[in-house]
Amino acid sequence: MIQRLEPMDAAKQFVMRHFPLCSGAVLAGSVVRGEATETSDLDIVVFDENLPTSYRESVIELGWCIEVFAHNFTSYQAFFEQDCKRARPSLPRMVAEGFVLVDHGKVEDIKREAQRLLDQGPEAWTDETIQLKRYFLTDALDDLIGCTNKAEELFVANTLANLTHEFILRTNRHWVGDSKWIVRELCRYDEEFAERFIDAFHTFYKLGYKERIVQIVDEVLAPFGGRLFEGFSLGKEQGA
Repeated sequence: MIQRLEPMDAAKQFVMRHFPLCSGAVLAGSVVRGEATETSDLDIVVFDENLPTSYRESVIELGWCIEVFAHNFTSYQAFFEQDCKRARPSLPRMVAEGFVLVDHGKVEDIKREAQRLLDQGPEAWTDETIQLKRYFLTDALDDLIGCTNKAEELFVANTLANLTHEFILRTNRHWVGDSKWIVRELCRYDEEFAERFIDAFHTFYKLGYKERIVQIVDEVLAPFGGRLFEGFSLGKEQGA
């Protein structure tokens, strides 16, 4: 059985072995945040100006599962932009929060660039987008309230959790998440709200009570006019 090195040592050895001429490299992820579990891997972002294009690769080496995100000095900027447009700043956060493994003069500048993007937050939703999201959130809430099929309720609730977290965060100019990052982004926004949000869905999954979810969704919608059904229109031409 291969001896598992300390994460920092393993990351440095990996970069020296596979990217000896890179311009910079950063170790990111749970091991840097102090949140590592038994199944955590090493997320390593590599900057190499000689790479023709970016790529992602998964390997097992030095006793670790390793995710490599390799970029040149053009490709990372495109990924920064794409991540910010979708309001999930995966690469900017990895770079900004990461530990520098190698830096030949550019990584600290890229880290500052990433941090500036994180601090700015995502673009504000337009009024039209808010109306659309209100409608979809209302529709999912009505489905949950009226549903009597226990199996279907589980997946309606999943949809509602995603839509609700997105609505509260985007209308407050905060980044959104996926999977475990839903909880993390909610906690970054407001720990008290995140606790009530988690409790509402936990209570539903455990006991089947919907009331707390309904309260949370109505609370989120209230500043924007509450639930929306009557009068909503999409794609209808003026005068039609």
